[in-house]
Amino acid sequence: MLEARRLHILRAVSDHGTVTSAAAALYLTPSAVSQQLAALERETGHRLVERSARGVRLTPAGEILVRHTNAILAQLERAEAELVAHNSGTEGRVTVASFATGIGLVVAPALARLARTAPRIRVRVHDAEGDASLPMVMDRQVDVAVAVEYRGAPDADDARLTRVPLYVEPFDAVVPVTHRLADADRVPLAELAGDPWIGPYPGNPCHDVVILACEAAGFRPGLEHYSDDFRAVVALAAAGAGVALVPRSALRDMDLSRVVVRPIDGAAPTRRVFAAVRCGSEDHPLIRLTLDALGRAAPVG
Repeated sequence: MLEARRLHILRAVSDHGTVTSAAAALYLTPSAVSQQLAALERETGHRLVERSARGVRLTPAGEILVRHTNAILAQLERAEAELVAHNSGTEGRVTVASFATGIGLVVAPALARLARTAPRIRVRVHDAEGDASLPMVMDRQVDVAVAVEYRGAPDADDARLTRVPLYVEPFDAVVPVTHRLADADRVPLAELAGDPWIGPYPGNPCHDVVILACEAAGFRPGLEHYSDDFRAVVALAAAGAGVALVPRSALRDMDLSRVVVRPIDGAAPTRRVFAAVRCGSEDHPLIRLTLDALGRAAPVG
């Protein structure tokens, strides 16, 4: 009989690529992960992973088992959801991970709504970028991720996750008030090709949006200053350090007196924001209520 816990460990090793990283995500020691993998190999009678100096990779048998693991763990999530629903399902804790702007725009209003409509649900919030929050969901560190599309993200049809679209927002150009395009109604992105740029670090989903938008306009941005905090990005632009693309919602309630914010001329770069949960858990009553509250808090249009 295969143990669900060992299947979860196998999937974590597959997701993270090393025993050490998988162990950290699961709050286990590398030795414990290796022991569980060895036990699973004995149970199945197959070698499931191959180790190398660069990490581990699944054998063909391991890949087969992980495909079944996705379905098995999703069904266990559904079973848990049904049991909770049978036992009323209106009291308990839900943990949500979201990037900072998403917390302000949808998570905090959703918490306020739940406080009125489902006061026995306790929501715990973690600030985490999208590239971190999705693995946190799959590793069962949190229940819900509010995340954005990024290169390397799990596909929309990934068997491990269920997605709920929340909103799409454009990025605007932020330039110093002394910039040559400060009086323009809209900023052609190609006109910023020769400017110094300010932007998020590689790995931040917004970094990908900026790079891809500039590449589509025919240039690679000369990033000279890096920050994942958009207040810092705007402050640097205000100081004349460069130009930036910033999600529109991130500019809310900022001091914009020393910068000019303009929409992009033509097709604006956007970020697509969604909520993600482990496949099967979307029917859990507490998670369903949380997803509904997030959806109602999301901006329209």
